[in-house]
Amino acid sequence: MQVLSKRLDALGCEYRPLGAPMGIEALVSLRLNALVMDLAIVGPTSWGYLEQVCSRLPGLAVIVCTGPSSVAQRVRGLRLGADAWITKPCHPEEVICVIEATVRRHRRSEMPTLEAATRFGAIMIRPDLYQAYVDEASLELTAREFEILNLLSGSDRVLRREEIYERVWGYAMAHGDRSVDVFVRKLRQKLRSGSPEWNYIHTHFGVGYRFAPEREDGTAVEDDLALAELVASAPAVPDVTDPVAGHRSALDPALLR
Repeated sequence: MQVLSKRLDALGCEYRPLGAPMGIEALVSLRLNALVMDLAIVGPTSWGYLEQVCSRLPGLAVIVCTGPSSVAQRVRGLRLGADAWITKPCHPEEVICVIEATVRRHRRSEMPTLEAATRFGAIMIRPDLYQAYVDEASLELTAREFEILNLLSGSDRVLRREEIYERVWGYAMAHGDRSVDVFVRKLRQKLRSGSPEWNYIHTHFGVGYRFAPEREDGTAVEDDLALAELVASAPAVPDVTDPVAGHRSALDPALLR
């Protein structure tokens, strides 16, 4: 542990040695990317604990690093959800490499399929660049803010806070956790700063959030589209102010009021 700790310090990793198994809620609060577990330290409940961690925290890379074991034990651990099994004695560098590899796999599997750019109101969402724009100006969203925006904009229903947390953070949300609210507030501030004439994210108190672009005057995107279709399909109207042209190709805006 001393050698491993020194190596992790040199790499700039944040870590925390645990002398006993922690509850799921406590693990969630640590915001871990990976958990290295010695079944001998966990004790008689090790198999049940391993299964619980893997099933409740699918976004967490779990590595079993324990003493000599049988093939049946290793197979059982991997089938319960462990990403890797390392047998002691082992070199700290090997442990670190396995941790890095499993974390990379998790991140790769969670990467969304890149979609075409989509416009909502005044903003353009670019999944390929992990960013949103107003005209050519970036809203400077963080990765997590973009993930929340992309998730909300891809749904036509209210998303519960717990669902947003699980799909963006990869964990079950701990009781009392306000992370979703904090990030939605920051996201709203950036959307409002770049596109002040639009409201995009609506709060459903006690439930969660819904994405529905709407102008400040309450006009929804659908209303703008309907108006555009009406103008495009309207018959020509004589232009009394221009005898040469003799007509207009669309309705006079004054007639629409």
